[in-house]
Amino acid sequence: MLEFLLCSLVTIFPDYLLRRFLQGKRWGHEITFFTMWYELRWGLSACLILTVALITMIFYYHPSTVHASPFFRTITIVPESGGRVDEVFVQNGQQVQAGDPLFSIQDSVQFAAVEIARGKVVEAEAAFAVATSQLDASEGLVEQAEGSLHLARTELKRIEDLEEINPDVVPRAERERLQNRVQTLEGALEAARANREAVRAQADTVLPSRLASAREELQRAEAELGKTVVYAGVTGELRQFLLKPGDFVNPFLRPAGLLIPSAGQESGRQRVQAGFNQLAAQVIKPGTLAEISCLSKPFTVIPMVVVELQPVIAAGQVRPTDLLLDAQDRTRPGTLTVIMEPLYENGMVGVVPGTKCIANAYTHNHDLIAEGELGFGSKTYLHMVDAVGIVHAVILRIQTLMLPVKLLVFSGH
Repeated sequence: MLEFLLCSLVTIFPDYLLRRFLQGKRWGHEITFFTMWYELRWGLSACLILTVALITMIFYYHPSTVHASPFFRTITIVPESGGRVDEVFVQNGQQVQAGDPLFSIQDSVQFAAVEIARGKVVEAEAAFAVATSQLDASEGLVEQAEGSLHLARTELKRIEDLEEINPDVVPRAERERLQNRVQTLEGALEAARANREAVRAQADTVLPSRLASAREELQRAEAELGKTVVYAGVTGELRQFLLKPGDFVNPFLRPAGLLIPSAGQESGRQRVQAGFNQLAAQVIKPGTLAEISCLSKPFTVIPMVVVELQPVIAAGQVRPTDLLLDAQDRTRPGTLTVIMEPLYENGMVGVVPGTKCIANAYTHNHDLIAEGELGFGSKTYLHMVDAVGIVHAVILRIQTLMLPVKLLVFSGH
């Protein structure tokens, strides 16, 4: 309607002035409601063509949508393992910080597993300490055996040296006794060394591995025990959190409630997602200026800027099934998802996450014109494109004023 009124000022109105003052035709005489369609045919035709062209230009270069909302994420609160609730630390609707405990489930089995694992660790540490002391003792036995063998060999060597001087000076039985003693001590030394190596293998390989395995088992048991307490992953507000001690929760069948983030991009307080028609993909780019108006903050227009465009149209996604895809089943064309942020800090204060919004995006060619590489015709056209954005801005403000009226009066709420 606004576009038609603007176009009529430069088409129908001049045509009427021409007929009235140059041709002398008067309203109510030569020009009536029944004859004006013929008398003002040129102005009406030009107005219709210009209105269609203006509307096309406005909605192409400055697209709008009623499908916009600050979407927010909800986090399902579930334990890592099922069980009965032992204690609840918070209440529904409470604001919690990241890391705050929410509730715990019964941990008698997990606690017993931790105690058993701790006993195994203590046992392995004691065995390792015993093996270390045994290794020291075996080292002493080896040194003692080596010393005894060295004395026996020295005694045998002395007797053999005496026999070389005088064969009859040492009895044969004494020499044989010393030889047998040397052989016995050599066997004892080998046995002591073998025992030392066995004890060393226990102290260096078997028992450390056993101790590490016991400690890993203790860590797993403590981790399972830690899973019995559920903590808040982000700062937010609890909703539908109605747990009581004795309730059974399951990560697949029985969630505990929802956690709504209160800060960050996923909270719905910093970004707005809007779905524009697919033609807008040629004009909306990151950095494009936009405006929104939301029901939860009436009579307010919020300046925005486009920060991201979803690179695909959601309606075109395909999941593998046992049925072949038929393109004619895609009845909805889908929209271009655009993500916007407030142009100014705290711009979305007072906007409730999830509210319904309307949005306009505005093409601006100032930088392209300022480069000075365009001809006169191109500059004039781009100036015209930028200028008609004012019409859409006015329309958005009219919609902003009428939105509460439309909701409260015409929808019956």
